[in-house]
Amino acid sequence: MNQPPSSFAAEAYRPRIHYTAADTWINDPNGLVHIDGIYHLFFQNNPFGKDWGNMSWGHAVSRDLIHWQDRPIAIPCDQDEQVYSGSAVLDKANTSGLGSPGSSPLVAVYTSAYSQASARHGIQAQSLAFSLDGGETWTKYDGNPVLDRSSPHFRDPKVFRYKGPSGEYWVMAAVEAIDRKVVLYRSDNLKDWTYLSEFTSTSPVVTMWECPDLFPLPVDGDPANTKWVLIVSLNREPGEGGSAVIFFVGDFDGLVFTPDGGPGTANPDQPEWEWLDHGRDYYATVSYNDAPDGRRILIGWMNNSDYSGSVPTTPWRGAMALPREVTLHSHGSRFTLRQRVVEGLEPAGATQTHGLRDVPDGLHPLNLSVGEDPVLIEAVFDAGSSAEFGLVLRQGGREETRVVYDTVREQLVVDRRSSGHGSFGQSFPSKETAPVQLIGGRLALQLYVDVASIEAFAQGGLVTVTEQIFASPSSTGLSLYSANGTAQLISLKFTPLKEAPIARVESAIQGRSASPRTASEDD
Repeated sequence: MNQPPSSFAAEAYRPRIHYTAADTWINDPNGLVHIDGIYHLFFQNNPFGKDWGNMSWGHAVSRDLIHWQDRPIAIPCDQDEQVYSGSAVLDKANTSGLGSPGSSPLVAVYTSAYSQASARHGIQAQSLAFSLDGGETWTKYDGNPVLDRSSPHFRDPKVFRYKGPSGEYWVMAAVEAIDRKVVLYRSDNLKDWTYLSEFTSTSPVVTMWECPDLFPLPVDGDPANTKWVLIVSLNREPGEGGSAVIFFVGDFDGLVFTPDGGPGTANPDQPEWEWLDHGRDYYATVSYNDAPDGRRILIGWMNNSDYSGSVPTTPWRGAMALPREVTLHSHGSRFTLRQRVVEGLEPAGATQTHGLRDVPDGLHPLNLSVGEDPVLIEAVFDAGSSAEFGLVLRQGGREETRVVYDTVREQLVVDRRSSGHGSFGQSFPSKETAPVQLIGGRLALQLYVDVASIEAFAQGGLVTVTEQIFASPSSTGLSLYSANGTAQLISLKFTPLKEAPIARVESAIQGRSASPRTASEDD
C-alpha cells in the first residue's frame, strides 16, 4: 500500500471552498434541484466510512452554491438495494399522486442496484422516493421499481419536464452503461414509463457510459434559437486516463435526440462530441433542475475512477468541483460551450496586481504565495516569440504544477507530474493537454486554486481543465515562465478567497436498522 508523505495528517488536503463530506465517502452528484431559494445537492455517499460501498443519497443545501449545510442522509440503502445515482424533480402539479391534494411533492428517481437478498439480485432498475417536507425526509415508493429492463447495467436516470411540439410530459434519460447508449423514456405521472428512443455514437472507445444529462440552451442568449446539449460521463480503456465527460450539441423534439455533428450530418464543422473538461478530475457532471432565471448550472465530482479509492485524504474521500454556469455560443457554423464558476466566492483581502512585463526564458518568481489558502489567479499573456509560456505554482523543493501554453501545438498544458504526493495511483502523475486558440495572440487564464486542486478556465471558459494536486504545505511558490523566446505578461490579478465552511450536522440515517454492508456483498 502506498504510504502518505510525512506531512500527511488528519484533515490534510481538506478543501476550503469545495463541498466534502465530514468523514465519509462521496462520489456522483445526484438530484440537483432548486426549490424556494434553496439549492439541493444530493450525492452518492457511504454513510459508514470513507471507502465506496453502502451507496445511499447524502444531502446538503445552499442558498448561493458556495456555502453548504449538511442535512441527514436522504435515501439510505437497505438489505435489498443500494441507492445509485439519479435525479430529483419538483412535481408541481402532483402528477405522481404522491403528494396530498394541492401539494407539490419532491420526487427522486434513482437506480435500485439490487443486492443478493433481493429477488431481483443483479438487476439495476429505476425507482422513486418522495418527500413532502422539501427534501428533509424521504419515503421509498411502495410500487418500486417503476422501470425495469431486466438489465444489470441500466442506471443513472436524469428526469426533467419537457414541453414542446410533442406535448408536455416527463422525460427520462438513462444509460445502458456497458452498451454505451442513452435510452429515453416518457411519462405522465413519473410511475408509468414508455420507451421513446436511444442514442449512441462513435465516441472514443470506452468501457461504459454513465450519468447522462439532456437540456436546452439558448444560442448566444437568444431564446428564439435553442439547441439541446447531451452530457455523458464515460470510463476509458485501461491506461487511457480513467473517467471523463463529453458532450453533444443537437436537437431534441421530445422523442429523439439528433446530434448536429458527426458522420452523415449536415454540419461538417461541428464535432460529433467534445470534452466537457480536459482534466483527470471532473466526472458524473449533471445540471440543476429549475435553477432561477433559466440558468444551467453544473456540478461534477472532482475525482477519477482510476484512483478515487486511494487519494490521500482522511477522514473523508471525495469532493465536488465548484459549481459552474454553462452557456452556448455560435462560432461560425460551430457551437461551443462556455463555463464559468458561479458568483459568490468572496475575497479574503485586497487583490494584488502585476502589470505589463516581458517574460524571457526561464522561471521568474513572483512575490506571491499559493499555499493552503484558496486563491483566484487571473492572468493574460501575449505569446510574443515564446514557444511555451505560463505559470508555475505550488513550487517548493522538487514540487511544482505547471499551467502553460504550447504555441507550437496550440495547446493548454496542465502538468502535475511533480505536483507532490502522487504515488497512490499509477495514472495520477499526468500531463493533460487541451486545444486552445490564442485570441489576437493572447491567452486569458482563470485559475481557482484550493488546498488540493486547480480548476483552470482558458479564454473565458471555452476550455477547462480540472486537476487534483497533493502538494506539501511548504510548496507555495508562484512563477512566470517562458521557454525558447520571450512572452509578455499583460496583466495578473491575485485575489485571496475566503473559506466557505460547511455547516455540519450529526449523521442520521432515517428508517435504517440493518448493519452496513460492504461493496463485495453485491459482487
